[in-house]
Amino acid sequence: MEDCDFAVRRWNDLDIDILVKIFQSFSIFELTSGIAHVCSAWRMACCDPLLWKTLDLSILKSNFIKIPLEPYVYVDGRSDKELTRVLKLSLSLSRRNILTLIFHVNLYVSDDQLTYTAERCPELKRLVLPAWNRIKKSGICKAIQTWKNLESLTMPSIANPPYLMEEISKNCKNFSELKIMGPCEILCASSIVTYLPKLKVLSLRCSMLLKDVLIILLDGLQHLEVLNISHCLLYEVSPPPAAKRLVRELDHFILERASRLRKFITCMKDTCIMCQRTKNDEGLMRWYKYEEGLWKADEVQGELGDEEQNNKNTSLLYACTQKHKCFVTTSMHKI
Repeated sequence: MEDCDFAVRRWNDLDIDILVKIFQSFSIFELTSGIAHVCSAWRMACCDPLLWKTLDLSILKSNFIKIPLEPYVYVDGRSDKELTRVLKLSLSLSRRNILTLIFHVNLYVSDDQLTYTAERCPELKRLVLPAWNRIKKSGICKAIQTWKNLESLTMPSIANPPYLMEEISKNCKNFSELKIMGPCEILCASSIVTYLPKLKVLSLRCSMLLKDVLIILLDGLQHLEVLNISHCLLYEVSPPPAAKRLVRELDHFILERASRLRKFITCMKDTCIMCQRTKNDEGLMRWYKYEEGLWKADEVQGELGDEEQNNKNTSLLYACTQKHKCFVTTSMHKI
């Protein structure tokens, strides 16, 4: 029998499109593990824009302890070094193509890390940054000034929101979506109305909310199309000495103002597990107690960012309610 001659193909001869398709299934750790140094073809594939539309760092969490003084968290040095390493490698490979950037709710980014990131993804359109403990006013303002194309922001409650809303107003002309993970006070609501009057999508889910705040937002945001207050603790404040009262059902006064919205998403059911959790956490969700990734879920599908990612998060929210044998009942008032 004669030996058959087979043409042996090398890995670096593999079609770039096929490599990119394979690399799309890799995690951020795998993409930054050194495969870009295998050969020039692999390096080219690792830098393909398809891989870097979204940089999802929600698998990274800081190793931290809470402290009584600002910034109220102490982050372990090794944890910081790992985040810096991943950022440097990812931002080098992405070649300024990142459009969506997602940080974990327990990933405490520093000013230097945020500035480094902002300078290397200037085309950013969506930012999910729920933890700001270590970020100063100057740091976030510098980043916002870089992100001229920013359209969507997920952020925590902050003590002094006017400066941020003003900075977004001055620099991000296409900004239209805001999600606040925490209580929205009257100062915050007034700042949103003053500086972001053309806001189209607003999500305040799973937090404490005053009825007066809701009225300010509904009256002031005339371009608002979608409002999500599902699982919120809605309170009505009466003149002293009366105590604030928990509102268990939306009245005609609110519903009439919300009738112009395309979607008004609410859930105030005692049987809803997410409503129960908001109540147990007194309107300030302690996400670390619950299912991993649940903090990213939002009933506003296809509005806040990537539809595919939102579908995954919504599936997680549904799975959570199934596990606890309870359905989240969400009322959607459409006009």
